[in-house]
Amino acid sequence: MSTNDAQRRATSVVRNLIARCCNSVSGSVWLSSLAATLLSLMLASTATAQSIGVVGVFPGKAVLVIDGAAPKTYTIGSLVAPEVRLLSVSDAGAVLNDHGKRQTLPVGTHFSRARTNDNASVTLQADSRGHFVTPVQINGLSVSMVVDTGATLVMLSADEARRMGIDYKSGMRVTVATANGRVPAYQIRLNAVRVGDIELNQIDALVQENGLGVGLLGMSFLNRTQMRRDGEQMVLTKRF
Repeated sequence: MSTNDAQRRATSVVRNLIARCCNSVSGSVWLSSLAATLLSLMLASTATAQSIGVVGVFPGKAVLVIDGAAPKTYTIGSLVAPEVRLLSVSDAGAVLNDHGKRQTLPVGTHFSRARTNDNASVTLQADSRGHFVTPVQINGLSVSMVVDTGATLVMLSADEARRMGIDYKSGMRVTVATANGRVPAYQIRLNAVRVGDIELNQIDALVQENGLGVGLLGMSFLNRTQMRRDGEQMVLTKRF
């Protein structure tokens, strides 16, 4: 399929899906990022990667784009790809069981998995504000994080750390500067941090007691990857 044909196909799919969503599940789909997500998935090369994107949710169902194909509605429990099953759906997005690992995908986002010279990689899609928000698995549990090259370490809120069963207060107590002044935090080491197919071990992190609204995927993880940005996509490839 030529680039022009792919663009026409993607544009037609976007228009039709947005029309259906507006009529039936308004408020359940992030239309601002849906079009960009669909277009990137339609035009992405799928010869070496499997892409899964969430473009809409219904009660008990999710509208997914698999490997650039047309959007398709799946019910909870359905097998959406080999060894990938839809576990649950909420207004925020969908939870998938991906080869035995839970992946939480907000509406309007997708992840891609590929291997290059045996190095795992993942492709992230920017949201409507230009931020790269991705599900991150820490010790087997999932949390949404923003890719932040300005953060020295991976950062978690105390609430998320407690949810994951992390005994963060056994770490080294420090203070960090925030917009609201200096707040207490604890420096710890995470056994395993996974983004898509990239899993890294022994990652230094900070758990902040107050004022951290969303987790940050900082340089203690990113330094061990090669980062390449292409427009609204960012590709992370594992280095070591």
